[in-house]
Amino acid sequence: MISHDWNLSPKQAIALQKELAAAVERRDRLPPGGRRALKHIAGLDVAFEDGGKVTRGAAVVLSMADLAPVASAVARRPTDFPYIPGLLSFREVPVLLDALAMLDIAPDILMCDGHGLAHPRRLGIACHIGLLTDLPAIGVAKSRLTGSHDEPGFEKGAWAPLVDIAKGAAPATRIGAVLRSRTGVKPVYVSTGHRVSLRTALALTLSCATRYRLPEPVRLADKLSKAS
Repeated sequence: MISHDWNLSPKQAIALQKELAAAVERRDRLPPGGRRALKHIAGLDVAFEDGGKVTRGAAVVLSMADLAPVASAVARRPTDFPYIPGLLSFREVPVLLDALAMLDIAPDILMCDGHGLAHPRRLGIACHIGLLTDLPAIGVAKSRLTGSHDEPGFEKGAWAPLVDIAKGAAPATRIGAVLRSRTGVKPVYVSTGHRVSLRTALALTLSCATRYRLPEPVRLADKLSKAS
């Protein structure tokens, strides 16, 4: 399991991202039995209080069998790292680790409100927290951070590749997918976080998307993170 110091400058944080990105596993490494062996999934999201001075991390654990919530936790920390696009995990991951440690039921897999590999340095929040917990992790974001894509089909389940072209390189790299999680609504951006293939990330996101655009783990974590 990876660990690192959090007292970093933005320049040091960028260097660390580049180093950690090499450790991200892009193939499935799930519990024995694969997807069928996953019993609990945790949705993770962050909000801010007191004008941004306090970071609030929410974790909601759901049963994979019926997507019923079975545990939840909210943790708070002073906001220590500045708001810098591309470095948000350095603001958010510490408090999410606190929230995960408070849970009565340990999850088998994490679903983060944010990106995984669909990040300029291939280390979004889902990759970062996946590496630190050594848990399979998926990123599901509401908007694009990097890359380009065609519009997916109109029906639920339709998706289009999210691709990025590195400077000086001709072939495009697939970094995620743009998924229609519900017919006729805006798509979500799905990417590997850690120990999960894109194919599995898409399948799990769809299986957790019921009546809403956001899959239930992320939707409930978002709701809890903003609750008064």
